Amino acid sequence: MRLKITLAYDGQTLDGWQSQPSGNTVQDLVEKAIAETAKQPVRLHGSGRTDAGVHALAQVAHFDAPEEINMNPFNWVPALNTKLPACIRVMECEEVSADFHARYGTSGKTYRYDISTEPVLSPFRAGRAWHLPRQLDPYTLREALDLFVGRHDFEAFGAKRGYETEETSYVRTITAVELLPLEWGWRLSYSGDGFLYKMVRLLTGTAIQAAQGRLGLDPIRAFLAQPPGPSRSKSSHCAPPDGLYLERVEYAPQPI
Repeated sequence: MRLKITLAYDGQTLDGWQSQPSGNTVQDLVEKAIAETAKQPVRLHGSGRTDAGVHALAQVAHFDAPEEINMNPFNWVPALNTKLPACIRVMECEEVSADFHARYGTSGKTYRYDISTEPVLSPFRAGRAWHLPRQLDPYTLREALDLFVGRHDFEAFGAKRGYETEETSYVRTITAVELLPLEWGWRLSYSGDGFLYKMVRLLTGTAIQAAQGRLGLDPIRAFLAQPPGPSRSKSSHCAPPDGLYLERVEYAPQPI
């Protein structure tokens, strides 16, 4: 039985999603909980990686439950949560078709980034929002964010993982970017068909530079318009992981 789980986690004390020798990643800790329940190793596949310090409201993953484990999806939720640290929780579990894949079946994702403009950062937002008490212009921020909407080559706003080739595509479609006012700051919400490594953090950091008057809009346009090639310039304005949340993962409807 293939099971799809939805996970929420506070990434402050975690080393990201991807399995590492430290064992202190979401994948490692959830796999350990599954293995303790199933009494055997089970591989977990996530919809994508999140870095150390990045949070998730609805990360999606799947695993194949061993045939001899006769437990319905509902009961997997408490079974795993009792074995996980408090910063990670399985929110939902459901049976899916055998061809469902958490990573390769995605049709879109939404990330949000929270920014605190409070003079003093609330301790309840420490590690969960980027503290920017310096004045920023929301109108310029809105203009900068609007430049990202559409289908573009985002290589200037993506970090390399080290296994890219000449055929690697950096083209992605951003369907919407929302700027929502909060009592204590701003929330940026990015929806699209996919995101490069550190892309949301680089988009956010670059837009904030514009909103603080440190960068014009024309350089952002130039980043998006430059032709492919080894001499491409890249944005160096990467926002910290603190305020980043994977908010939603979307999939095409499953056939009935």
